[in-house]
Amino acid sequence: MATLLTDNRLASPDAFYEALLQAHQGLSTEQSHALNARLVLLLANHIGDAEALGEALAAARINTLDQDSRQ
Repeated sequence: MATLLTDNRLASPDAFYEALLQAHQGLSTEQSHALNARLVLLLANHIGDAEALGEALAAARINTLDQDSRQ
């Protein structure tokens, strides 16, 4: 079905990033992780395409492992 879109599609990426930071403001680490998990599940439900979501999971994992190996 759909292929994962990785180009910037946000009208204002900096504004979204700021909103994301604000959503985490004042939360404990546990609450912050829970917010992230809930956000991922809400967005995954909105996307609804298992193939695109699988690509996203794989890309996020690879990027995370690559980032960790550079530290």
